[in-house]
Amino acid sequence: MTMIAPASDSPHITMKEMVLRSGLSEHTLRYYERIGLLGRIARDRSSRHRYYSESDAVKVVTLACLRATGMSIEQMRRYVSQNDAGVSAAADQIALFDQHREFLQRQITRAQHQLEYLDGKVAYWNALSRGDGESASKIGWRNFEMALEINNEMKEEQA
Repeated sequence: MTMIAPASDSPHITMKEMVLRSGLSEHTLRYYERIGLLGRIARDRSSRHRYYSESDAVKVVTLACLRATGMSIEQMRRYVSQNDAGVSAAADQIALFDQHREFLQRQITRAQHQLEYLDGKVAYWNALSRGDGESASKIGWRNFEMALEINNEMKEEQA
């Protein structure tokens, strides 16, 4: 059942305004409502346009921020359900954010290793271009070792 906004002059936020406020697309806002991340959004009686309340807006902006951190839909769903429980869910919310933080830290570490590998490739080709085969060979072997480390890290994450 769809909620209907009262016909009064109550404050509301249009879909267009919510898109601007949150940075999420109309499609994403409708999707989040459809899958239950957002409660039912009130609609105008005649036009059927969605109108968001301030509390809806807080929830939408929070979801946009969680999405920006790379959280999955399931993690956001977990956050929303625990958030409704209030302070009693604090330990679960902290665990959720700690787990996601650890995930992001692993991604950052991997990205740093990938940058080191690319820097090594540049150094390898610079050494070759200046005719320094000995340095290029040493750099090439180090790059090979780094590539193996990166691949092993990725395998561990997938396991």
